Amino acid sequence: MKTRTQLISALLLTSSLMAPAALAQTMPADEPVEQPEAVEPDTSEDDQGVDVDISAPGGEFTGEIIVRGRYIPNPIRATPEVVSVLGTEEIARTADGDIAGSLQRVTGLSVVGGRFVFVRGLGERYSLALLNGLPLPSPEPLRRVVPLDLFPTSVIASTVVQKSYSANYPGEFGGGVINLTTKTAPAEPFLEIDFGVSGDSETTGQLGYTYFGSSTDFLGYDSGERDIPQGLANAIAQNIPISVGTDFSSEDLKGFASSLSNARTNLIQRNNDIPANFSGGITGGTSFDVGEVLVGVIANAGIDNSWRTRGGVQQKARGVRNIDGEDGLLADQNFQYLSTQNRVVVNGLLGLSAEFGENKIRFTNLYIHDTVKDAQISQGIDALNVGEETLLNQGRTSFFERQLFTSQLVGELRFGDWSVDFRGAYSKSQRDAPYERTYSYAFDNQIANDFVNNLTSPGQSARVRFSELNDVVYGGGLDLGYNTVVADRPVKFTFGYNYYKNERDALRRDFRFVPAGNIPNPIDQERIDFLLSDFNIAAYDIQLREVAAVNSVPRYEAELEVHAGYGQIEVELADALRLNVGVRYEDGVQTVTPLLLTGLGGGAAAAATNIANDYWLPAGTLTWNFADDMQFRIAASKTIARPQFRELAPQQFLDLETDRTFVGNPLLVDSTLINFEGRFEYYMGRGERVTAAGFYKKIDNPIDTVAFFQGDTLFQGFSNAPEATLYGVELELVKYFDLYDLGGLFQDRRLMIAANYTYTQSDIKVGPDDISVNPITLAPVASSNLFDDGDALAGQSDHVANLQIGFERDKEERLSQQTLLLSYNSPRVTARGPQQQPDLIERNGWQLDVVLREAINIAGQDFEFKLEARNILGEDYRESQVLNSTTILNNAYDVGTRFAASIGLRF
Repeated sequence: MKTRTQLISALLLTSSLMAPAALAQTMPADEPVEQPEAVEPDTSEDDQGVDVDISAPGGEFTGEIIVRGRYIPNPIRATPEVVSVLGTEEIARTADGDIAGSLQRVTGLSVVGGRFVFVRGLGERYSLALLNGLPLPSPEPLRRVVPLDLFPTSVIASTVVQKSYSANYPGEFGGGVINLTTKTAPAEPFLEIDFGVSGDSETTGQLGYTYFGSSTDFLGYDSGERDIPQGLANAIAQNIPISVGTDFSSEDLKGFASSLSNARTNLIQRNNDIPANFSGGITGGTSFDVGEVLVGVIANAGIDNSWRTRGGVQQKARGVRNIDGEDGLLADQNFQYLSTQNRVVVNGLLGLSAEFGENKIRFTNLYIHDTVKDAQISQGIDALNVGEETLLNQGRTSFFERQLFTSQLVGELRFGDWSVDFRGAYSKSQRDAPYERTYSYAFDNQIANDFVNNLTSPGQSARVRFSELNDVVYGGGLDLGYNTVVADRPVKFTFGYNYYKNERDALRRDFRFVPAGNIPNPIDQERIDFLLSDFNIAAYDIQLREVAAVNSVPRYEAELEVHAGYGQIEVELADALRLNVGVRYEDGVQTVTPLLLTGLGGGAAAAATNIANDYWLPAGTLTWNFADDMQFRIAASKTIARPQFRELAPQQFLDLETDRTFVGNPLLVDSTLINFEGRFEYYMGRGERVTAAGFYKKIDNPIDTVAFFQGDTLFQGFSNAPEATLYGVELELVKYFDLYDLGGLFQDRRLMIAANYTYTQSDIKVGPDDISVNPITLAPVASSNLFDDGDALAGQSDHVANLQIGFERDKEERLSQQTLLLSYNSPRVTARGPQQQPDLIERNGWQLDVVLREAINIAGQDFEFKLEARNILGEDYRESQVLNSTTILNNAYDVGTRFAASIGLRF
């Protein structure tokens, strides 16, 4: 008979291995399991139920789950917090290529830009992403949060989204925490080999643009062609402006210009038949005994090479105008564009594990290299900078390499009633963007009657940018747990310490090709590779000059260091009534130091940031199991959200995808959140549930975007609004219907329906006396100058809905699944409108997908076939501003319908 001390161990999810993730990995919420034997019930007076020991199949389970009280087969029930689980089976059913795509099916989650997850309408700054319970660095210049499209689903076993805060998690917990769990070694040896092809109606076999770059671009790695030439690299290292009037002669500047790889990285070429996408991967694992230790090994390697062409419209308005007697917007910039991206993702996973007795140790290493090669040509009018009568033809090429490596050691040790959990990680992410090139030709109808580029006149230019980002995270923690009985009630005490340190170094240098004299006609009509040829550079004294000044901020260094300790108690207050309560203390110091171009070891800019705060963060969740198959939870907590590095750095950054220039605000402060939640849960059967939740959040000093023109340049900045509230409801249904009685085709099948809906409202509150900081002048101004009272938070959709309808064969038979997936996100604000303009609103519409999976045995060999059709309705993307009867299409393009087929071998 299990004692109460043993029983309570299942009711607390330790912070070291993040048991929800382990649970999801081994027993997905929708997977039926054998009814375990009920052990002998405790004979104490208050015992009303039985003790159920749910073990995981395949030996992959990293912690025993024991549900005390009334048996409910869904393991989500065993957790002391409000969670959503995306298990192995759910990930496989939706067949999304990366984990960001899979997470958009989870209740209350939406994905912005295909990369960043918003939980309950709160932006990525309010969400925390962990890998095996440990923090990760980000390779994104604009964010400290790691983009989840980096993670192929082939390396992820499960994902848990915890929406109610508990003290064992970091305090930066606004919308929720997303914990990804990598695959672990199996009980039985296995080997899987997969290969797939795909394409979409707007890209594959259609017109697109590309450029040569280097001979190894198809692998996602540059051959060295884009390395900064040594002379220019030495000049950059001097940390002074590389321009006329500094320490560089005109001959030096000409030498820098001719030393660059100008033709291979600049010349855009038509491709009338963009190739199909392909992917391949191999995963294998085994376990074996070494004495009394069970040793496991798992390895994964994969590559995905995909193409995406977008053709559409980009417009921009300078301000509100009187049009036919009412306020309206006119497109001062109006461009048609076509861009093609070639994305290559290479990933590898190596995991080792050791189990001895009740003790487990895991050593996990993950490598991801993600490259995007982009070419774009656009043509249109730019009345902001050139003049509305001048037609421009512009080109852009870029090569972005993102890389993530993490090495983690996690252990779970058991000594009777005591437990010791430890974890440590070193992670490094990098982003290298060499040769971000742009050029612009203006139509000359006076002399050439052609597009010309003399590199100096309005609308005529050639630029190149180099940027690097290195982000390093050190993380570790130790948790001590003790199970006991107090007043005949099981209690578990947990205490822990966590350390987190994030270091970032970001560099960006921007150059322009400028002739010392004039470039005559017809030389100015030459295409870009000829125009910037060595001959022309020498003949017309074309120099490479930095677009910078001594007070520019081309580089910044940043650091966030957090020491934290917590205490947590989980106790059974009465029969079927559980309380998980704790408090966390965090002491954090965040610094951002902008570095000026003032020579070696250059001085820091005046607007440096040093935020040092400590917080007590209480949290509690009460769970009442008031019926055999129902329970109700209420939760309350206090959490924080710190500014991200890029939001603090006063460095201009041009986002080429949105054509917006961002600048940080070094005077931002931390946000604090008060969170309340209630959720009803009804578990009808194994893997089936109905849940209904309501939530409310009050945010002091929320960080939101602001937009403004400085000269003719549109900037996006950041400032603290006075206050915001967010509230909403979530509904979820998962239900299976046996079709066996229908016979024939349905004799071994069942119908699955999974639906969820989230309604969210947010309001920024601005009073007449509230003060915020202008991100340009850094001076205090009335908050009403930057924010409108009642505005929704950026990125928040009022309605998020998902529906899955699937037919599948009984689990005891071979795999056969046919799934229809429908998702919807209502319009949301992507950016604030400048100078009294309306906000920019993104509309995605409905997305309908179909995924077919079938297992077949041919000549004794097991295969898995998969077919996918995405965006069957052909919904397009649209970001726009609407004012009365006028509309500005900030970014609008056709998405197309995507088709994919893959085959996998199972050994």
